[in-house]
Amino acid sequence: MSQQSERSPGPHATSRRRAHVLVIEDSRTFSSLLCHRFEKEHGLKVTHCASTKAFHEAANAVDQPFDAAVVDLNLPDSPDGQILDEVVAMGIPAVVFTADFNRHMRERLVERGVADYVIKNNERAVDMVVAAVERILSNRHVRVLVVDDVTSARKMLTDLLKVQQFQVFEATTGSEALDMLERHPGIDMVLTDYNMPDMDGYELTRRIRREYGADRLRIIGISSSADRLLSASFLKAGANDFVYRPFVVEELQCRIGHNIETLSQMRQLRLAAFSDYLTGLRNRRHFFDEGPARVASCLERGEACSMAMLDIDHFKQLNDTYGHEIGDRVLKAVATRLSSLVEDSDYLLARLGGEEFGILLTGMDCERASLFCETVRRCVAELRVALDDTDIAVTASIGVAEVAGLENFSNYLNAADQFLYLAKRYGRNRVYSDNTLLRMLATGG
Repeated sequence: MSQQSERSPGPHATSRRRAHVLVIEDSRTFSSLLCHRFEKEHGLKVTHCASTKAFHEAANAVDQPFDAAVVDLNLPDSPDGQILDEVVAMGIPAVVFTADFNRHMRERLVERGVADYVIKNNERAVDMVVAAVERILSNRHVRVLVVDDVTSARKMLTDLLKVQQFQVFEATTGSEALDMLERHPGIDMVLTDYNMPDMDGYELTRRIRREYGADRLRIIGISSSADRLLSASFLKAGANDFVYRPFVVEELQCRIGHNIETLSQMRQLRLAAFSDYLTGLRNRRHFFDEGPARVASCLERGEACSMAMLDIDHFKQLNDTYGHEIGDRVLKAVATRLSSLVEDSDYLLARLGGEEFGILLTGMDCERASLFCETVRRCVAELRVALDDTDIAVTASIGVAEVAGLENFSNYLNAADQFLYLAKRYGRNRVYSDNTLLRMLATGG
């Protein structure tokens, strides 16, 4: 079973389209605060309605569907919260924002399938509403697997998760769950029952933990058993949390939310550890951590693979002449250009240190890699970094070496470095590789 790829759930996975939030609120103070926060702080598109009539007009005229709604239950033309039923019927995940709240209302809201509710009589009420909407929007990128052989129990969980906008997968046995994880390596969380026909929840949890660490995937055990030691056994097997049935909906929602938030924070820490602080590219540590597996995968599939090493020409002289601040701007400009060139590809790009960058070009033999690096060289040469009333031109030298077989990863980089040395020795602002030398021999150059 393969590890899932490095990615960040939650707030770090954002849609290219600006999310559209509907705010149904007749209080000028609350509506102004919410609209301002959503638009200015979070970059969301907002439609505000102060009445049911305004909502109907907006719903008919909208050119982009609503991704979430904040709904005040007590509007002048909807005193009993009828507008909430309309919002839910349209399939819009709703956060109820209300001043009146009691146990009966809470049960009605849960039955109606609202995503969350916030009581206005709270000094952090607006913060809580904004957080709830952000959570709903980020949940759309989070995958949760529900494992339970009882249809009704599984449906109860999946319905609750779908209200929260999670992507939901289902399995009826432990074996099916393991197969699902292998076929969908992006799954972030597993909710598993204890009693199942082929293996119990302990065994499933143990098997998952052999392949996926807690920083990759979270596990929550669920059971209707009266055995109070069951939770401890699940946690010892590797689960991150446990909930007894019958559960309180809000409690389960909070436990799921806390685990997803923890997972997101852990991934942010991993990303920070593997990122270059100045350019935002992956760093040398990540390059050497990720690179060997990618090379091995290419060789196993019989695919070509090449290593490229890029060095910014005369960088020390540039630093000495203009200062380190300008040097940093050059580094960031080159990094941005390189990122755009490898975007939407499987190539591994990193800043190796100083003015050196490494690119592992999977699926490319030396000839194709050299042509690609020639494009890279030209694109870097087109860069101009502004300095007062003038611009600084930037060039780079690149060495390319094809991966011939399975070796120590540093050997590939050393081979590319040898060609980089030749590129700098014979004039800079050029690409050198095996192909370059063969052409020179053929032409007598």
